[in-house]
This record gives sequence, structure tokens and C-alpha cells, in this order.
Amino acid sequence: MMRYIIILLFLFLTTNSNSQIKDKIIQNLKNTNNLDFKFEQNINGKIENGNCTIEYPKKIFCEYAKSNNKILVSNGKSLVIKTRVSYYRYPLNKTPLNLILDKNFLINRIYDLKGRIIDNKLINFKILERDNEINIFFDNQTYDLIGWQNTDIYQNFNITFLSSIRKNRVLSKDLFKIPAQN
Repeated sequence: MMRYIIILLFLFLTTNSNSQIKDKIIQNLKNTNNLDFKFEQNINGKIENGNCTIEYPKKIFCEYAKSNNKILVSNGKSLVIKTRVSYYRYPLNKTPLNLILDKNFLINRIYDLKGRIIDNKLINFKILERDNEINIFFDNQTYDLIGWQNTDIYQNFNITFLSSIRKNRVLSKDLFKIPAQN
């Protein structure tokens, strides 16, 4: 009988702890209007890095280091990837970034999902939405978004890690302006 009481107590404490972590992640997202960070991105083994700024909802600007002046920009409707020699424009709603950059979508999904703690450092939520599987990762201490894993529109496996995160800074309104084609 005592063993059952201990097991029930353990399950209650674990569930309560996960619920508190989820609440802190949600509150942190609600309090975040924008963030900038360094990133490392691994797409099918090709590693790139640089700096990004996200402004909710659905805006992002990334400059890649050492890569033909590559930038990635979303104004909330379109996503552009531009280099010195190429220019690609996509409807944002056809890409996984449409979901990743939508904090209200993330908050609503996190409410319904069970988080998984990895190595006592990361909290992972697996989101399945419209033929997309997106794994979102948060820091277990700061509750900040620290990365995601998904398959892009070309069926490439993409892992993005964030570091040096700063939140709620004053941003230029022109930052998310879609660049002109070459």
C-alpha cells in the first residue's frame, strides 16, 4: 500500500512540475514581443550561422555569415531568401516558419501538449500541424525559445539552435521590409 502512495505522489509531483514549466514558458512567450539572437542552422548536414531578429507575429530577418550576403526576411506574409546570385520568394503560410513565428499558435499548442524534458536542460514540444512536424525547444532555466527542428518546403531536415538571446529591444520598422529582386 505504501508503494502505491509513493508512486501516486511521484506522479502528482512530476505532473505538477511539468505544468509549472509549461506555464512559465507560456508566460515568457506572452511577454516577448521580439527577440534577436545568434543562430546555427544544420540543413541536411550543411551548417550555416548568423544573426536573426524575430518580431511577433510572423516577422523575421536573418543575416548569414560568410555566405554570398545571404539574408532571409519575412514581413508576415512573404518569405524571401536572397543571395548575391539568387532570389526566392514564398508565401509564408506555405512554410513551417509560418507556425514557428506565430507565438499565439505556439502558446495555444503548448497548452494542449505534454512537454518532454531532455537532459534536464531542454523542454521539447512536438507539434503536428498540416503535414508539418515541428519540434520546438525551450531552455529549462530561462524558458526562452532556443531552437526548432522541422522539414522545410524542399523536404530538407532543418535544425536551428539559438544563442545570445535578447528580448524586447527597439527595432527599426524597415528591418522586415522585403528586399527587391536582384
